[in-house]
Amino acid sequence: MSRGLGLRDEWDSIINVLREIIPVYDRVNNVISLGRAEEMRRLGIVEGVEDGYLVLDAGSGFGNMSKSMLSIFPNVKVVMLDPIVEMLYLASEKMNDGNKYGSRISLVSGVFEYIPFKSNTFDAIVCGYSFRDAVIMKDAIREFHRVLKDNGRLVIVDIGKPDDPFARLGASLYLRFILAILAFFAAGRLGLKFTAIYSTYKRLPKNSEMIAMLREKFSSVRLVSRMLGAAVIFIASK
Repeated sequence: MSRGLGLRDEWDSIINVLREIIPVYDRVNNVISLGRAEEMRRLGIVEGVEDGYLVLDAGSGFGNMSKSMLSIFPNVKVVMLDPIVEMLYLASEKMNDGNKYGSRISLVSGVFEYIPFKSNTFDAIVCGYSFRDAVIMKDAIREFHRVLKDNGRLVIVDIGKPDDPFARLGASLYLRFILAILAFFAAGRLGLKFTAIYSTYKRLPKNSEMIAMLREKFSSVRLVSRMLGAAVIFIASK
């Protein structure tokens, strides 16, 4: 397993792709996840978040994870953290539509590896389809652990890299070829930008390696697996 893992020198190019696909992000994401993205987000939330928590939505993007949390728990407060200011701006517009969630959210631009908050700040951290975009995964995990309170929880909902070689091959073929077809039909040529996901997948640790990496900092780690390990939720407790 490579030291630290993560996108490293590819990070800037992936972030630029994310900026380009802002207009079609939600539409394509729903299609390429085979309609399972929201189901997995909600499952992760109920596994790791409780009402009244202060939660960091790390890599919040448009705020889909935050919106799900706020709709499930009436007393949760969320800090949305993302490196792409344009996404935070659009998330703010969506969240404040009708002033439904405005008083319960805050928005901060930043990266996983240097979270601009004091230690022991959050009850939980959630990463919805964003952890794979970390620059250096071990540094991100270290920061998540630092800003979590004692007994706090980290929830990572993302693509998984199955340990079983046949399941791993199936996931790889889907992300490399079938995803491109689905994304093209959903959003035309702009949808083809989503093929960058395969680049992030190649750098992912296998699911067992991810568990081992989380256990270096967290006292317990659970894995919830779907689609033969190609869709995963990691719940790590401090």
